[in-house]
Amino acid sequence: MTKAYIEEYAYMASFGLGQVFQGGTQPPVATPQVVDYSGGAAASAAFNAKTNFIRVHVDSICSYRVSTAGTAATTSYPRMAANQTEYFAVQPGDKINFITNT
Repeated sequence: MTKAYIEEYAYMASFGLGQVFQGGTQPPVATPQVVDYSGGAAASAAFNAKTNFIRVHVDSICSYRVSTAGTAATTSYPRMAANQTEYFAVQPGDKINFITNT
């Protein structure tokens, strides 16, 4: 499988005294996206106007690139391991692009 699962959040969760932990405030501000990059580089839809953070989980090794235009990722961009989950700060309207890597 070569899919990325993306959730969009307006805020990171906090629990008093300004302490933040790595998790988005539920519910997400947009319907979760699934991007299938089995056929080559593939981009998400543009992020919601309220999105400031995304949670990304990939089920296979890939490279990724966040950009306003959804510019294609190449294998020279940062890599994620299979079954890795990461949070990223993004801008509303950005897209994230994935491509299979080894």
